[in-house]
Amino acid sequence: MYLVIGSLSITILILIMILAGYERQVKDICRQLRFLQAHETNMLITKEINLSGIKELTELLNEHLQQRKKEHSNYLRKERMIADTYTNLSHDIRTPLTSLDGYFQLLESAENEEDKKRYIHIIQERIESLKEMLEELFTYTKLQNETYEVQLSRININHLLKETIFSYYDQWKEQGIIPKLEITEESVYIQGNASALRRVMQNIIKNGLDHGNKEIEICLCKNNETSEIIFKNYVADVEKIDVNRIFDRFYKADEARSKNSTGLGLSIAKGFVEKLSGEIKVEVEQGWFKVTIRFQCV
Repeated sequence: MYLVIGSLSITILILIMILAGYERQVKDICRQLRFLQAHETNMLITKEINLSGIKELTELLNEHLQQRKKEHSNYLRKERMIADTYTNLSHDIRTPLTSLDGYFQLLESAENEEDKKRYIHIIQERIESLKEMLEELFTYTKLQNETYEVQLSRININHLLKETIFSYYDQWKEQGIIPKLEITEESVYIQGNASALRRVMQNIIKNGLDHGNKEIEICLCKNNETSEIIFKNYVADVEKIDVNRIFDRFYKADEARSKNSTGLGLSIAKGFVEKLSGEIKVEVEQGWFKVTIRFQCV
């Protein structure tokens, strides 16, 4: 009887010691959590005892803390990126705004009707330029949101590409450009978004108009289950282009020829292509600037 009582007493004592250890460890973990809540630090939760429950709790808490730190770091990075975007765009917007003010003053003092018409035309161009810049900013900011999704449907690339090309007919004609087109007669379908894909094509064509020469080639082909759209334009100083930075926001290979550009066009194109589960790459070969876009056909 005494032996049983003695064994029970020892067992109870051991359990009390274990429970006390658990309580002490839980209090210590709570203390560490309060400290981590109050301070910016890379510290993680530590433990003194290695029993399974405490070990699992500590590991789960540390995983949660690391995830929170990662999310916070990404949040700060995006905040800095958006702040840089606004700063750079504010600089780009200042030029057309300043010129607008000047032309409004000229319009106000002009007496000749021809001069008035010319100033009004220039003012309209500056306003359109500002609208495009603000639209670029809005689209770029939207694409940085990881939760932003585009609605997908079955798209005929042939029709969309031809429509987009036709919309630049007057602009090309004005500049004496006759693009070389190679568009397959076979219907090419992808799972995509017409508005997003049109924006990709427009940004690439506009980039070619801003930086390229009068030689432009556009090709659409289908290789097995993959569609490929290729935009090529001849660039006199193609060696100035840093292919590794071409999709960076605000990258402009030639500042003088990019005065009306935000430098976001190709970044936006890349963002939309990735949202559509496609691939986009840039190459420079023998004076040609080449953008290739690939999608899986459906």
